[in-house]
Amino acid sequence: MEVVGLLLCLAAVVLAWGFLWVWDSWERMKSPEQAGLPGAGSRTLLVTAHPDDEAMFFAPTVLGLARLRHQVSLLCFSSGNYYNQGEIRKKELLQSCDVLGIPPSNVMIIDNRDFPDDPGVRWDTERVADVLLRHVEADRINLVVTFDAGGVSGHSNHAALYAAARTLHAEGKLPKGCSVLTLRSVNLLRKYLSLLDLPCSLLLARDALFVLSRREVAQAQETLGRPQKPARSLLDLIQHEGPPVTRRPRPIVSTRPPA
Repeated sequence: MEVVGLLLCLAAVVLAWGFLWVWDSWERMKSPEQAGLPGAGSRTLLVTAHPDDEAMFFAPTVLGLARLRHQVSLLCFSSGNYYNQGEIRKKELLQSCDVLGIPPSNVMIIDNRDFPDDPGVRWDTERVADVLLRHVEADRINLVVTFDAGGVSGHSNHAALYAAARTLHAEGKLPKGCSVLTLRSVNLLRKYLSLLDLPCSLLLARDALFVLSRREVAQAQETLGRPQKPARSLLDLIQHEGPPVTRRPRPIVSTRPPA
């Protein structure tokens, strides 16, 4: 009995420590300074490859940055015309951005042959980098948010955006004070762990972690045309961004998309 009692006490101590650690991590991630993010009023550029990327992958990040009072703009590198629905998807993109709080004047959609919506085509890194840099300089951007090397879904167009941002950093072309955060690609297991993945997310989110309120969850799901499903909320809204690439080139780790 004494052994059982000792084990129960030990288990209670471990659980209490784990709870306090998760709570402390959660609280620390609420501070933009702790997360290494620019402060209120910063100009953030979300860089995507296709209409619906902002909804499927970046909605929690956009809403989290808006809560921190960032001025968010969107640069989409294609009209998403793979199935000849480019005009429809451009309209859907503007509607999605409206839900996320990005005004039409802050949305730029590139529609030319250099950047076709095609997973079989690898966009030219230098051309992507040139376009990206022009927008960063013209809009005096402080923070660029885009995909990581894995492109979340493995799409070559997504990965091309990371390659361009990485190139600009490596060549020292990004303006002083401009940082980059990337959306972390994770394995299928973590995508479907739901609440069980929260400690892992908190542990690995070294730079930014966005956890949305119920209202923000509803907003994020509205961009996808989904009804709100409270049981899946947390899985849909946890995102963590990776290290800025402005100071030294190191692997950028970041987010998980909703399952």
